[in-house]
Amino acid sequence: MPKSPTKRRPLTVAALNDSALALFTEHGFHATSIRDIVARAGLTRGAFYSNYQDKEQLFLALYDQQIDRLLADLRTAFTATAAAQDVPSRMLRELADRRREDEGWFLLSMEFTLHAARHPEVARSLAEHEARLIDGLVELIEEATDHAPEVHPRDLARLLVILHEGATAMRLTEEARGELAEFPEELLHRVVDGLFHLRRG
Repeated sequence: MPKSPTKRRPLTVAALNDSALALFTEHGFHATSIRDIVARAGLTRGAFYSNYQDKEQLFLALYDQQIDRLLADLRTAFTATAAAQDVPSRMLRELADRRREDEGWFLLSMEFTLHAARHPEVARSLAEHEARLIDGLVELIEEATDHAPEVHPRDLARLLVILHEGATAMRLTEEARGELAEFPEELLHRVVDGLFHLRRG
């Protein structure tokens, strides 16, 4: 018996998402068309528009998937280690360990961020989804510590994202130039841990 539209929908969405993620990371957000996405997924344009309004909405769905995966991995890593010890530095290390695996996604997300910066409505939508990441990091930080840091956990979470994304961008350009300098990762760890532990003692 053929699957009903309701039962087929998760399979359709998964096929569209997998197709879009592969094409976006291979060719970029702008260079990938909806025609490309549905062709690779073996679907029709009607199937696309039954689930997504446009490419931006599809990207944001992929963004949420990446956030959920990242937060789940961080939670697993934090559960496996002692709590309340070098929380920001451990989080930065976990993010750095994902750098190679997520390099294609990083480039895609930066491309989409620049696209959003030129389109205020898209930027507002992206900001709402980025808030999910910050909220998740704040929750992890608060669960992993037993004291009140001088820096508010939300500010600290935003700082960690800024440091990670800035360091990743710098590494990519240095590697492309062929003159990769030693990046002061330990300095970053000492700075964020210093901020976090100012009220301890």
